[in-house]
Amino acid sequence: MSGPARATGDPAAFIRANTRLSAPRLIPEIVLHQADRLLPLWRATEPDLEALGLPPPFWAFAWAGGQALARYVLDHRDFVRGKTVLDLASGSGLVGIAAMQAGARAALAADIDRFAADAAQLNAALNGVTLQTTDADLIGAEAAQEVILVGDLFYDRDLAPRVFDWLLTLRAAGKSVLIGDPGRTYLPKHKLIQIAAYDIPVTRALEDAELKRAAVWELRYPSSPRTARRRAHPGANAHRRRPRSRTEPPAHPPRPAARPGSQAKARPPSAR
Repeated sequence: MSGPARATGDPAAFIRANTRLSAPRLIPEIVLHQADRLLPLWRATEPDLEALGLPPPFWAFAWAGGQALARYVLDHRDFVRGKTVLDLASGSGLVGIAAMQAGARAALAADIDRFAADAAQLNAALNGVTLQTTDADLIGAEAAQEVILVGDLFYDRDLAPRVFDWLLTLRAAGKSVLIGDPGRTYLPKHKLIQIAAYDIPVTRALEDAELKRAAVWELRYPSSPRTARRRAHPGANAHRRRPRSRTEPPAHPPRPAARPGSQAKARPPSAR
C-alpha cells in the first residue's frame, strides 16, 4: 500500500482520505475519523510525516486518557451541563464532543496542531454537535471557560510542570479541572484525587502493553493562589512524594479504537 496522501491546503480533505469512521470502543456513542492498521497513516514514521509536511497525527487516534475522560463526562453529565468547557490538547475533539453531548453550553477544542482543529470540527459534525476550535497555545493564558478537561498531556518532562502550574492557577480562580491519564510518568498523582478508572485495550507496539488502566483525576486544591503555589512547590515536604510511575509515553502515535474494559467504581466530583 502506498504512503499517506500528501498534506495540502485542504486539511479536511486530507483527514477524510487518510482515516476511517469508527467509534472508540469505550465510547460507542461517538464516531470519529480515525487511522487504523490498514491505513498508511498508521504505519508512517516521523521522517515520512515530515516529508509530507505533517506533525505526528495525534488527532487520528482516540487516546486512552481522552477515552477515560470522555466516558466519565458522559456518565456524570452534571459536571459539564450548562457550563462552558475547554478541551485542552484536544486531538480528535473526542472530549469536547462528549462534553457537548453531555449538555455543555459551549466547548472550545484547543490543540497546537492545525490539523486537529479540522479533525475536531469534522468529528463534531459527525456527532451532531458544534465545537469552537483554536490552534493557539493556551497554556499560561487566562481561560474564560468554567470547566477545564485535559486528556493525556503529562507525557513530557518539560511540558508537564508547565501545564500543571497553569491548572493550579485556574483551579485557584474557581475553575473545575479534570485530567484523564493512562499512567504517564510526569502526572503528579500525589496532588490529585482519582475519581474513576477504566481498563482500555491498547496496542503493544505503541504502549508496551495490551491493556492500559486510564484514570480520571480531579484537582481539588483550595481557591487561595498562595495555597495553590505552596502545594505546587512543597519544598521541605518534597521527600514525602510518591515515586513516579515508570510508564513512558509512546515516542510516536498512536493507537486504534479500544475495546471497552471494566470500569472501576466512579464517584462524583466534589460539590462546586
